[in-house]
Amino acid sequence: MSTSQAENTQSDGKSFEQLRHECLMKGVLFEDPDFPAKDSSLFFSEKVPVQIEWKRPTEICKNPKFILDGADRTDICQGQLGDCWLLAAVASLTMKKEALARVVPPDQEFDQRYAGIFHFQFWNHNKWLDVVVDDRLPTVRNQLIMLHSASSNEFWSALLEKAYAKLNGSYEALKGGSTMEAMEDFTGGVGEMYETKAAPGDLFNIMKKALDRGSMMGCSIDISSSAESEAKTSTGLVKGHAYSITGVEEVNARGQKVKLVRIRNPWGQVEWNGAWSDNSREWNYVDSAEKTRILQNSADDGEFWMEFEDFKRNYDKVEICNMSPDSLTEDTKHQWAVNVFEGNWIRGSTAGGCRNYIDTFWTNPQFKLLLNDADGDNTCSVVIALMQKNRRKLRKEGLDLETIGFAVYEAPEGEDHVGKDFFRYNASKARSRTYINMREVAERFTLPPGHYLLVPTTFQPHHEADFLIRVFSETKAEALEMGSNVDADLPDPPMPSPPEEETKEEKGLRRLFEQLAGSDQAISVRELQEMLNGVLSRRKEIKFDGLSLSTCHSIINLMDVDNTGKIEFQEFKVFWEKMKKWIMLFLSFDTDRSGKMSSYELRGALKAAGMQLNNQLLQLVGLRFADENYEIDFDDYLTCIVRLENMFRVFQAMDKFNRGRVQMNIMQFLMLSMNV
Repeated sequence: MSTSQAENTQSDGKSFEQLRHECLMKGVLFEDPDFPAKDSSLFFSEKVPVQIEWKRPTEICKNPKFILDGADRTDICQGQLGDCWLLAAVASLTMKKEALARVVPPDQEFDQRYAGIFHFQFWNHNKWLDVVVDDRLPTVRNQLIMLHSASSNEFWSALLEKAYAKLNGSYEALKGGSTMEAMEDFTGGVGEMYETKAAPGDLFNIMKKALDRGSMMGCSIDISSSAESEAKTSTGLVKGHAYSITGVEEVNARGQKVKLVRIRNPWGQVEWNGAWSDNSREWNYVDSAEKTRILQNSADDGEFWMEFEDFKRNYDKVEICNMSPDSLTEDTKHQWAVNVFEGNWIRGSTAGGCRNYIDTFWTNPQFKLLLNDADGDNTCSVVIALMQKNRRKLRKEGLDLETIGFAVYEAPEGEDHVGKDFFRYNASKARSRTYINMREVAERFTLPPGHYLLVPTTFQPHHEADFLIRVFSETKAEALEMGSNVDADLPDPPMPSPPEEETKEEKGLRRLFEQLAGSDQAISVRELQEMLNGVLSRRKEIKFDGLSLSTCHSIINLMDVDNTGKIEFQEFKVFWEKMKKWIMLFLSFDTDRSGKMSSYELRGALKAAGMQLNNQLLQLVGLRFADENYEIDFDDYLTCIVRLENMFRVFQAMDKFNRGRVQMNIMQFLMLSMNV
């Protein structure tokens, strides 16, 4: 688990200590402006159904405590919110004292330093965040309506839920989820999922080892429709509900070893009533000392034991969050190296979808993994975890989890960004087992040493999301983002031919040019627009509505070497040679002759024109020039390519004197020159 310093998240930049000190000095109780005691902090899609009063613990009871007799799993009782997945993770957290002390800093109490402010720490997208909240909690008739402790004067769990709701935008944003999600946010760990009906033969040992190593575990029963959600079975189990796994034991009964699993319902009640439940007769056959040790203070507290085969028969999924990526099928512990990348899928440029969509799949972000050092058996162990970011916060905008996955290929030599044909003719070497709408997809692989290409994707193309990739390797591995270079190979144009050597085409262009030019033998931007639209309209292979004045301004800027704001015919001839190449390029990508090209093909078109952009720049260009169907017409294509060439020529000149700072300047200049 990381011990790095947590970042302050309050909008004014102040830390918990600063805010508490200010309140104590002023003699006031903290009121959080970032997460006010209002309905908007509770719900975003519905009205609050009852009259809710926000009250501080000092208004709810006489002697409030932050933590009473230690934080344990009986302090977690679910309220009106459907966040059992979170509560199951909190219950597991109470069993990991070191992790608990990080998430719930112990320096807080309702004593002389009380100022109505508390703070909690969560792992969020590869960094720890410190989240402060005031202690006003939603109540109805003086009772807490959300997460609460079994003790009416203990408040750490209710305040933890409030801080997590603030991190995700509202209490409602916590409805429904995977226990793994919260377990990772409490630890920075890496998750693994097991289907009990298709589990490895040593699943019991895997679970036992997980608890021994300090991993957190949850389990759940699948539902076939939303109507089954939270439906209670005749055996006392609840479908579509998240449970914590809190113990794994083997006991002797009737001369045989029996494998048992201890499970907790975050409701704090409703338990399994089958074999090995709290008062079942099976316990009569267990040695009394062992029975006392295992059952401890057994009561109707939502916690119960099950025989392992019953567990597999009744539950469908086991979620394990490991504090390190060590395999639970091995006894050895390793030092893991980690590489972290952040990126995004942007429609029209890098949201290519899965391999089913071969025409756009190659445009997804690509990452190269260099696995050079093998483990003991000449293979490399890696865990790849792909996480989509901020999706709970985006729910109020109508967005939810995307369906995500990834594929791993053997990387070709020397390519900066691999093109469509590679994926057409090469199969993946490894991939996520499925595409699924979970926050994170993580898989463990054993690969021979070599260079690999990792392609993370959404299932459908054109779906936007931000993502984080963590690549854990047992031996140090290099990893880098592909397509990150910004460069151009633009040879100086040939000198224009003298008038006596002009071709028939050039002579025709000269006549038209001279009709438009004035006595200075040069044409302005409007005259250039008239000339080009006249010439291009005769070319039947190009379908377009004419070049805009903006495009012609860009052409003048590129070709006007003497800065007169006009171009002479010799300058126009140089431009026309470029123009013919750009037309041929456009037509090669306008495959259906619609007069438009897919914005996803822009990387290839620019590369053919001698220019290379990274993902960030391509995304900006796509957002600027692509229409709602992710297509670019000829006029916008020409504006784009002319402005880019103009920009690269400026920076190639600068680069001769100031090498090293050019890429950053290109980024800044492009945003200005593209009007983005």
